[in-house]
This record gives sequence, structure tokens and C-alpha cells, in this order.
Amino acid sequence: MTRLYTPCPLSLNTEIELPEEAAHHFIKVLRARVGEEVCLFNGEGGEYHGVLSRADKRNAYVTLNQFIANDKTSPLKVHLGQVLSRGERMDFAIQKATELGVTEITPLFSERCEVRLGGDDRQDKKLAHWQRVAISACEQCGLNRVPVIHPPQSLETWTQNATAELRFVLAPSLEGFPSATQKPQSVAVLIGSEGGLTEREINHAQQQGFLSWCLGQRVLRTETAPIAVLSVLHWLWGDFQ
Repeated sequence: MTRLYTPCPLSLNTEIELPEEAAHHFIKVLRARVGEEVCLFNGEGGEYHGVLSRADKRNAYVTLNQFIANDKTSPLKVHLGQVLSRGERMDFAIQKATELGVTEITPLFSERCEVRLGGDDRQDKKLAHWQRVAISACEQCGLNRVPVIHPPQSLETWTQNATAELRFVLAPSLEGFPSATQKPQSVAVLIGSEGGLTEREINHAQQQGFLSWCLGQRVLRTETAPIAVLSVLHWLWGDFQ
């Protein structure tokens, strides 16, 4: 069944008009016809099942007839601090992190970051694009709550303000996984750019309470690291067991 994110109030036994982007995807891309079933979610938990009741070239209307209160959100809240990378690598990292249950993502600038976003308009467009990547990943994987993509900020600002119970900084030169005394409810993870974190940045993160973590003997790409990190974290303390 097609799943569509619809950021508007949803309720049973009502007919709603799909937002423009969702309507275009359902009618133009998927070529849905009246009577076809669809699943809608608005990020507030649960999902609504219904049928396409009316449609024209620009508008689509869905009648909702069933609410399912399933919540596939992990009990572990993970905030990913991901230094910006070039090309499609950032999109890939956000997409896969969403599928793997991340709660928040903050794009970061670092000393070796080669990405420059320019003015506010370009940054706003990029942020909206990343949020759409996360929404699309939620539609695909069954999540009913969309992770928050925060505006880009400096690595130093993010590490100073991170409030998770456990905080990690990743680098190949650091120690192995530090043992936790108790099961945390929230974790923050700092992942560097394609060129890695500098020694100064690692030291700064450690001074802010971030624990050192080295993921095995191999050097992972910046877009691969969040996949490995989130898989380990959700296996240990989330919903992968």
C-alpha cells in the first residue's frame, strides 16, 4: 500500500485534500485511480488507511476509514551530528539514518568540511531538500514519525549544546566502544567529514563529555559510519533485538 506523509490534521470518516506534493506523487507518478487504497501519516503517531475518493489533474481527495496506532519508533532517541559531505553522500546518510531509526540530525561544519552552502536562501533550500529525503525514507520504511533535520551549525556549537545521556565521537584513531553503566534513553553521535575530524575537534568533543569510539579496524566513509553506528546502538539499547 502506498504511504504518504500529509502534514495536516487527520481523523476518521473524513475526506481530506492531499497536499500538492503528495497529490502529484500519488496521481501523476504512481498513476493512482479512484478507489485505490492509501496510507497517510502526519508525524504525530499512528497512521490512517483510506481510499482515493476524488481526483483531477491537480487535486486528490482521500476518505479515511481506519486508524492503526502502530508506532515503529525506537525507544532509543539518537541525535546524529553529521559533518556535511559533498554530492549525494549527505542525502544517502540522511536516508539510511532515517530508515535505521534516527530521531534528530544536525548537519555540521568542521575544519575539513569542503561544503559551502552560501547564503540563507541556499541553506533554506538545502534544509528543505534534506527534510524531504527523510520524509521519503519514512514513507518507504514504515515510520510514522519524521526525524527532525536541524539547520546546519558549527561542530563546536553542536557539541557544546548536545544534551543526550550518552555522547560519542567517532574516529579511527580512538579506542574501542566504551562500556555504559546503564541503558541510556538518548544518545548523541558525532561523525566527521570525508577528511575526518582534526585532533583539535576530537579533543574539544571529549572536553564536552563525548566518549571516544572506534568502529573496528577499517576506516568507514562518512556516509557509511551512521549506518554502522545506528545499527550497533539500536541492537544494544533500541528495537533491533
